[in-house]
Amino acid sequence: MRGPHNIWRLIRTGATFERTGAMPLVLEALQAPRSLRILARILGWPFKWLGYRGDPKLPPVPRALTALGPAYIKFGQTLSTRPDVVGVEMAAQMRFLQDKLPAFPLSVAQQTISDELDQDWRELFSDISEPVAAASIAQVHKAHRRDTGAPVAIKVLRPKIERAFRRDIDAFYLAAWLIEFAAPFARRLRPMDVIAHFEGVVAGELDMRVEAAACAEFFATTRDDDGFRVPRTIFPLSSRRVMTLDWAEGIPIGDYDAIIAAGHDPVPIGNRIMELFLNHALRDGYFHGDMHQGNLKLAENGDIVAMDFGIMGRIDEYTRRVYAEILYGFIQQDYRRVAEVHFEAGYVPANQDVDAFAQALRSVGEPIFGMDATQISMGRLLFYLFEVTERFGMETRTELILLQRTMVVVEGVSRTLNPHINMWEVAKPIVEKYIADSIGPKALIGDLMKTARVIARFGPKLPALVEDLVARQAHKSDPPPKSAVHPVIWAGLGAGLATAALVLAGLF
Repeated sequence: MRGPHNIWRLIRTGATFERTGAMPLVLEALQAPRSLRILARILGWPFKWLGYRGDPKLPPVPRALTALGPAYIKFGQTLSTRPDVVGVEMAAQMRFLQDKLPAFPLSVAQQTISDELDQDWRELFSDISEPVAAASIAQVHKAHRRDTGAPVAIKVLRPKIERAFRRDIDAFYLAAWLIEFAAPFARRLRPMDVIAHFEGVVAGELDMRVEAAACAEFFATTRDDDGFRVPRTIFPLSSRRVMTLDWAEGIPIGDYDAIIAAGHDPVPIGNRIMELFLNHALRDGYFHGDMHQGNLKLAENGDIVAMDFGIMGRIDEYTRRVYAEILYGFIQQDYRRVAEVHFEAGYVPANQDVDAFAQALRSVGEPIFGMDATQISMGRLLFYLFEVTERFGMETRTELILLQRTMVVVEGVSRTLNPHINMWEVAKPIVEKYIADSIGPKALIGDLMKTARVIARFGPKLPALVEDLVARQAHKSDPPPKSAVHPVIWAGLGAGLATAALVLAGLF
C-alpha cells in the first residue's frame, strides 16, 4: 500500500488540523517560529475543505486526532503526558484520548468473543458489561467467569483496526521518505528506521496472543516489586483478537482529585512510578512501553496497577550498562565520562573530539541541577540536545527509541502527581545500585562465569576446532612452520585456563 497515493493522506492530515481549528493551537503550543506558523496557515487554508470534520463536541486537537485514526491518537496520548511541552490546558484535553474514545457496540464485542474462543460467550461468562474503557486499538469490558464467578477484564480489538492502522503507517512511511529526500540534513535521524521501529512495536498491540504473553512475562519479572501489581493472564480465554485478565480495581492515576479524596499522598506515588520504570528498564531489561495515565491505576492499598501490555520494551544487557553509565555520569555531573561512554559505544563517530563533546554535554546538563522540574524548559532542553547531536554527527538509535519515548511519558505522568519532581534525584539511588551490581567486581565475576559456561558448551568440539585451525594454517603456509601453529593453540588454551582461574577465584 506504500506509494505516492499516500500524498493524499498527508494532505488530508494538514487539512483536518486546519478544518478543526487545531493547527494554530498545535503550532502555538509547540512554540513554532512565527514564520513557520504563517507558512503553515497559507499552505493549509486552501485545502481546509478536504479535512475530516471530526466530532464537533470535542476540543480542536482531540477532534482532529480522533478523526485521523489510531496512529495519530497514539501520538496524542504521548503528548497528553507532557503539560510542560504542550501546555496544561491542551494536555488535559488530550488525556481524553487515553481511554475515553467512542466505543463500538457491545453486541459486536460479544460476537467477536464467541468467534475467537469458538464457543458462545454465554457458556464462558455469566455477564459482559458495556465498555468500561475505550482506547485507540481496543476496548475493555468487565465480566464474570461462569465457572468460578471471578471478575475478569476482557479486552477486544476494534473491528477492522488492522487495516486502519496499516493506512496510517503507510502515510508515515511516505512522510519519512519525503523528509529524507527533501532534507538531507535530517537523514542522520533515520526517519524511515524510526517508522519501521514504530510499526514493529505496534504490531504487538494488534495480536492479543502477543500481549497476553507479554503480560505473563511482566507479571513474572515484577512479582516481587513492592507496591506494584500486574494482573494475571487467563490463557484459555484469550486468542488473537481477545484477551482475558484478572480484574483490577482502582483509581485512574490521572484522576488527581480522586486520589486526594481517597487519602493518598500523590507526591510519593509520582516518585514511585519513575522508580518502578527505571528498575524495570535497568534491572530487568523489560519494561512497560506505554505507561500513560490511562494504563495505570491506584489500588485501595496504594499499590500501582499496570494495564495494557501491547507495547513492551526490551534492552539487552550491554545497552543497559551503557545507558546506566550515561545516566550515572549526568547524575555525577561527570560529563567527560558521559562523552567517553558515547564514543566507546559507537554512538558518536570516532573522528569527533571527546573534550568538545563533553563540553557540549555540560551545556545541556548543568542547567538541570539545582532546579526543580517546574523551572526547566523541556522544549529548550530538547532544542539544545538536538543541536549537540547534529554538531557531533550522532545518529538516531532505533533500539533506544521506545526507552526514550517511555521515559518522557513516565516523567510526564510523575509530574502530574508531583509537579516538583526532579528526575535525576529520583534516578540516582536506582542507577547507583545498578552500577554497583552490573559494572563492579561482582558483575565481572558473573561475566566470567557466563564465558566459562559458553566455553564448556564447546568442550566436545574443541579437538575438532583445533584440528580445523591447524589445517587452515597448513593451507596458508605449506609446510606450516611450528611457530605458526603452536602459538595459536597455546593462546586458546591459555585464555581458557585464565578464564577458569578467574572464575574459581571468584567462587572461592
